[in-house]
Amino acid sequence: MSTAEATALVFAVSLLIGGLAISVGAKLAFKSEEYSHAVLTALFGAVAWTLVSAVFAAVDVGGVLASFVGLVVWVWVIRRRYEVGWVRGSFIGLFAWLAALVVLSLLALFGVSSLDAYGVPGV
Repeated sequence: MSTAEATALVFAVSLLIGGLAISVGAKLAFKSEEYSHAVLTALFGAVAWTLVSAVFAAVDVGGVLASFVGLVVWVWVIRRRYEVGWVRGSFIGLFAWLAALVVLSLLALFGVSSLDAYGVPGV
């Protein structure tokens, strides 16, 4: 397997893990959609977070402010995709973050530690 293929595989699996986490978060916040909806939400959230990081890096501002703005934009993406308010969107995000931690911890127990949960910040 080439480096590009391995990178694409890790990205795809990490995106599916992020989608699973958001799907679980949405179910726990009583706002469930199809799994594919959650995967797209994870992709949009990852892109939004990356754009915020790039903008803050371009103006040489980082740290807590960049992370906070990235988190607000990520919750905004969840709100828009699930058509919920800020509180429920935040709960979906919190539950998604916890679900991602659990999934990645379980995978680490089986020796799989090279994956992330794309679309779920801070995991």
